Amino acid sequence: MRLGITAFLTDRDMAPAALAGVVEELGFDSLYLPEHTHLPVRADVPPALVEGVRLEDYQRGLCPLVSLSTAVATTRRIRLGTGILLAAQHDPILLAKQVATLDHLSGGRFTLGIGFGWNRAEAEDHGVDFSRRHALVREHILCMQALWSEAQAEFHGELIDLPPSWAWPKPVQQPRVRTLIGGGAGDAVLSAVADYADGWLPIGGRGLAEAIPRLHHLAEAAGRDPDQLSVIPFGTIGSEAKLVHYAGLGVDEVILRVRSGPSDAMRRELESLIPLLAISATLGSP
Repeated sequence: MRLGITAFLTDRDMAPAALAGVVEELGFDSLYLPEHTHLPVRADVPPALVEGVRLEDYQRGLCPLVSLSTAVATTRRIRLGTGILLAAQHDPILLAKQVATLDHLSGGRFTLGIGFGWNRAEAEDHGVDFSRRHALVREHILCMQALWSEAQAEFHGELIDLPPSWAWPKPVQQPRVRTLIGGGAGDAVLSAVADYADGWLPIGGRGLAEAIPRLHHLAEAAGRDPDQLSVIPFGTIGSEAKLVHYAGLGVDEVILRVRSGPSDAMRRELESLIPLLAISATLGSP
């Protein structure tokens, strides 16, 4: 079983490049960084705080794409990913370029973890019709996949229209950069995974015993091989019992959440998770 790390870094915390170096040094397999562009000052949209996430993370969070670009130079092995990036809030042509560049520079180590978003005010500040964000994300991703894989790329949808275009670099990963969708086990998320992604990032990892068969059924209905879809519990507070439970469900990768803070504090927390690396090594190979 592979173990990765996610942390909500701000300008007051350990630098992303330094964190990535420690994650690789200690033997973890990946680093995922989240995104919130801003936190609207409105009482009706409080942030969804969970264990290990602070209010200031939403106010001061670093851009994950820029942060991961600095981590490319300090790592050689680990996968670098967004977890999660709010795809509706990005221009798809620009995002396709940024992702392809990161994948190119990292030698094919980038993972695009995306989500639909829960903060209506944040999305609306970007001009997103919140009620149509699922359809918008789908067209963004399909447009990006065309730009990544076609010499003369084009995409014609209801919301996005791209005439024949040249765009390089192409990512190392083909026909698309590994794309994962984060969220709960609702029909919208699972159907999107089955439709146009490579796997699911269930936030926290609850309810997988019931959700995984549903995802497999949706994949089969979409004409896809369910075994080709990853299920990666994301933002998990790690324990031996959880890893054993996930392994029993066929999960071979888990992303652990650590608290952000100064370099020495983050290193200590990562070192405290080393016993879980030893346990994960006994739970089967990916």
